[in-house]
Amino acid sequence: MARTTIYDVASAAGVATSTVSRAFSRPGRVSAVTRERIMRVAAELDYRPNPHARALLSGKHQTVAMVVSDITNPHYFELIRGAEMRARVSEYTLLLVNAEESPRVEWEQIQRLSPAVDGFLLAASRLPDENLQQVAAQRPVVLISRELPGLASVVLDHGEGCRQIVAHLASLGHRDLVYLAGPRNSWMAATRWAALQSAAEQVGMGVRRIGPFTPKATQGGAAADGAVNDGATAVVAHNDLLAIGVMQRLSQRGIRVPEDVSVVGFDDIFAADVCTPGLTTLGGAHVDVGRAAVELLLTAGSRTADDQPRVVLPTALVLRRSTGNAPTTRPRRSRGSQRSAS
Repeated sequence: MARTTIYDVASAAGVATSTVSRAFSRPGRVSAVTRERIMRVAAELDYRPNPHARALLSGKHQTVAMVVSDITNPHYFELIRGAEMRARVSEYTLLLVNAEESPRVEWEQIQRLSPAVDGFLLAASRLPDENLQQVAAQRPVVLISRELPGLASVVLDHGEGCRQIVAHLASLGHRDLVYLAGPRNSWMAATRWAALQSAAEQVGMGVRRIGPFTPKATQGGAAADGAVNDGATAVVAHNDLLAIGVMQRLSQRGIRVPEDVSVVGFDDIFAADVCTPGLTTLGGAHVDVGRAAVELLLTAGSRTADDQPRVVLPTALVLRRSTGNAPTTRPRRSRGSQRSAS
């Protein structure tokens, strides 16, 4: 027996197929009498809406894609959870995409998915600005952990967060710090570096940068060796994974944390609380970041191109045992180290 189609319901109810579609997808745009007649006919004919057909008629797929730079990074767990919860409330499906820290993979996936989704959440996108603008010309876009004029974005307040980090280290007697930078094409890496420089200048602390490093624990060895060669007493890593890898390497070399070197991370992932020692890190309400990003995406149609909001949510420095008083005997800094490398 052939399945009942939307055309059968429209014919039996004496209305257009587009009216049947609106009755199911946007009931507020159909009169109560007409909608009641359509629903009665649909029930009599045992009609079940086809989501693909509905998408063709309405132009809405009830699906949004969330592209993350590295799905193996625990930092994204809470972001994804917040985004999925908010999407589900509005009966949207959240499609998750792993960009593998590759601008090429990210671009290819976005182009492939663009016809099948209603918009994109791009978390820590590695794409050049011009590519982001091209995507936004095709579908609504909300950036997470990145900003670009003309596009909606949700970020944590890393300016204030980096001031907290620097103030904490200065209070412990550290006179300078080394930033172990993230990927070269990371907007957040550049933002954190600029914020650390500004905060350090305000309190008279020296600051240097080493890197870039891939933000994974496996890169912590090379990052730690660079910090040791630099004579650092305080290290701020691009993220918690890198910071944990740094602490593992320091332990292998017999360098104590925090007695010899203090270590700070970013993101406050669950592992930061269970590693040894516990990691001091800059955290924030990542669930709220994901939730706010979906909210902006679902309301994108009500805004003009010149009215794209920038949502900034607060950060909080979580103090654990990886930071301590500066050592009384400072490690010797290798020749060629610069006080404020760019």
